[in-house]
Amino acid sequence: MNRCARLVLIRGLLGGAVALVLCHAALALDINQANEAELDSIKGMGPSLSAKVLKARAQDTFKDWPDLMHRVSGIRQNKAEQFSEQGLTVNGQAFGVKP
Repeated sequence: MNRCARLVLIRGLLGGAVALVLCHAALALDINQANEAELDSIKGMGPSLSAKVLKARAQDTFKDWPDLMHRVSGIRQNKAEQFSEQGLTVNGQAFGVKP
């Protein structure tokens, strides 16, 4: 492979990597900022659970995932993992990531 072809290949790979990072950032949704429709769009959330989230958040924002799980019945480890895999964060943090 000649030098020009390698540069084109490297440029394409770097562009793809940047696109993936930006795409993931665009999919991230922080629970302290999300509105009812955004929460309802998360698979497994549903109107009842999103209402509980909004009610608890009205008292105070969620500090981290353990705070969310403590204050909102219906969100435990399995749900937290499921929601985090879909891009939900608490203060910008995915579930299981230490701040």
